[in-house]
Amino acid sequence: MLNNLPDAGLRAASVPPTLRIGLIADTHMPGSLAALWPQAYAAFCAVDMILHAGDLHTLEVVDELGKLAPVYVARGNGDMDIVDPRMQDSWLLEVGGVHIGMIHHLPSPVRKSSDHIRRYVDKHFCDIRPQVLIYGHTHLEGLHVVGDMLCVNPGSPTLPRNQSLRLGTIGFLDIAAGQVTASVHQLTDHGIEAHESVLPLTI
Repeated sequence: MLNNLPDAGLRAASVPPTLRIGLIADTHMPGSLAALWPQAYAAFCAVDMILHAGDLHTLEVVDELGKLAPVYVARGNGDMDIVDPRMQDSWLLEVGGVHIGMIHHLPSPVRKSSDHIRRYVDKHFCDIRPQVLIYGHTHLEGLHVVGDMLCVNPGSPTLPRNQSLRLGTIGFLDIAAGQVTASVHQLTDHGIEAHESVLPLTI
């Protein structure tokens, strides 16, 4: 199902020249941490919307993020008992003229062929193949181009790379004139910084 901007409180007639979307996944709270790192909230304070790619485990983090911007959540394997209008198994959003899909699990673009990934995506997004696909589950941050689709895993801000509790990663999409730039950022003691090995990608 295609979800348009009015559902997010953002109307096409008033879309600013550049839209910024905050990306987050696999917060695993409160099991990992009682409250999300303040650096993550500060990083998202000026975004137009926030996409959470699942495994949040409780809605508190969504409630807090929702104070900053509209939030959409893809249901993760740890979220099966949560029922909330902000959560679906998958989302397809049209933002700034770009079709953005979100799902919790995606076969690894590193390990699986482009054909395999496209078949998987087409099974979950029947009507329109996303131009950008946000996913999580692995806790492994990364940006990959599969055919003409940009796949973005923002990693985990709390359990990066499936390691112990520590400052992890978040991401952003910047959309202007139909062009999308995805980036991953490392949380630090003082805020965020560009990821040292995952470089921004533009389509």
